[in-house]
Parts: sequence; structure tokens; C-alpha cells
Amino acid sequence: MAVNTGEKAPTFKLRASDTSEVSLEDYRGKNVVLLFFPLAFTGVCTKELCSMRDDIGTYEGLDAQILAVSVDSPFTLAEFKKQQDYNFPLLSDFNRSVSRAYGSLYEDFVLDLKGVSKRSAFVIDKEGTVRYAEVLESAGDLPNFSAVKETLSALN
Repeated sequence: MAVNTGEKAPTFKLRASDTSEVSLEDYRGKNVVLLFFPLAFTGVCTKELCSMRDDIGTYEGLDAQILAVSVDSPFTLAEFKKQQDYNFPLLSDFNRSVSRAYGSLYEDFVLDLKGVSKRSAFVIDKEGTVRYAEVLESAGDLPNFSAVKETLSALN
């Protein structure tokens, strides 16, 4: 079941690529762009996160923190972050609890892989309310980042 706009965002604690614990509550008082992506080192995921990296100034100007989540291990995410020079946290939902809580989990993915995050984008406001929610069924599609930015602009 997906999280809808107007609802409180499910809170979470996940391990970042540097193995530190990151909580959604750590960003209370700041807008958050929460992205779920299927798998590190794949073409569309790399393209998506590189576009976020390259546009980080826009998001910072909108008082937003980007958090990107996948079911990859923190160690895989550390190498992905290093190779691509990502300037925002990559979080491991290895146990799939957060992807499931946000309605962003494929039960069956390509190559008989089970339990992979769906590509999704959520904007969570400074009080923890979801203001934008987009869960994509096709892993080849990208979220509507124009709509994400419009939502953030309206919050400021």
C-alpha cells in the first residue's frame, strides 16, 4: 500500500553507505526528497542519481535534503557513491521494511529477483507530512522531477 499525499511519512532508521545510522527524524525542520531506486550500478538508477547530484544546488536552494534508498547493502552503496561522487546519503533498506512501508517494493523483479525497491519519489515537508508521492511500476521510467521541484517551491 503506497503512502499518499497529506499522510504522515513513515519514520525509519537505515544504515548509510558509511554505515552510520540515518533517521528521517534527523531531517525534521527540513524538506526531504526521498528517492527509492531499484539497484546500484544499473543504467537508469545511475542516470537518475547523477541528475540529482548535478542539480544539488537547486534542491539546497529549496531547503531540501535528498535521501536515496535501495535494497543494496551499505557496502555496495559505499562503492556506488564513491564511483559516482554522490553528494547526498545513500541508504540501505537491505531488510526491505522501509520500501514496503512506502508501498515501493516489487515482490518480483527482473531475473527472478525478489523484493527490489520500486523507483519512487516522495517530498516530505518540514513537519514530516508527505506532500508529493510518485511510485513507478516501470523501473525504466524516471520520477517527474519538475513536479518534485514545484512541490518544494510551494513549501518555501
